[in-house]
Formats: sequence, structure tokens, C-alpha cells
Amino acid sequence: MPANQKYLTPAFWPRFAKITAAILGGYFVSVTFHLALASWFNRPAVLITMAFSGFILWVVLMVLAFLAKSGWKIWGIYILLSLLFSLLIYLGQTYNPAA
Repeated sequence: MPANQKYLTPAFWPRFAKITAAILGGYFVSVTFHLALASWFNRPAVLITMAFSGFILWVVLMVLAFLAKSGWKIWGIYILLSLLFSLLIYLGQTYNPAA
């Protein structure tokens, strides 16, 4: 039974935005989140935990990207989250260099 046409995205760019936001954007958010945690807390423990929780977070972010109505909007959210976590990484390395 074919999919209902009203649920399919006919244009290339919105579909491309969702796919790339799911794969790349979700990965960037997942990695920067865990690196921000590692810059403030016990670095080896967070990086070891990242092998499992990073993948789970990445999959959740992929699902959220496909559930969103607009691929461009989810890209914007993922970029803002990545920049926020990057700022936390910078601040963590500046004010907590021994962690």
C-alpha cells in the first residue's frame, strides 16, 4: 500500500534539509553537548559514557528532525544548540582547565 501523498515532501530542498539536519545536525549537537559536559566534569568518565549516551542522544535528535515540520527550522535550532554548547566548552576550558 503506497504512502499517502499529503504526508510526503515533494520538493528536494526541504527533504534534503531534514535528512542533513537529522544526520549532521543531530551529530553536532550530541558531540558538543558531551564535550561541554566533559569540560566541566570528570573528563574521562564523560567521554567513556559518551560512547553510549551520545549514540542514544543522536538517534533521538534524528527522530525529532524528521518529526519537525520544517527542515530549515530544525537546522536553525540545532545550530543554535551547537553554538551554545560550544560556548560552554570554551567557558569550561577557560575557567575549569584541570577537569
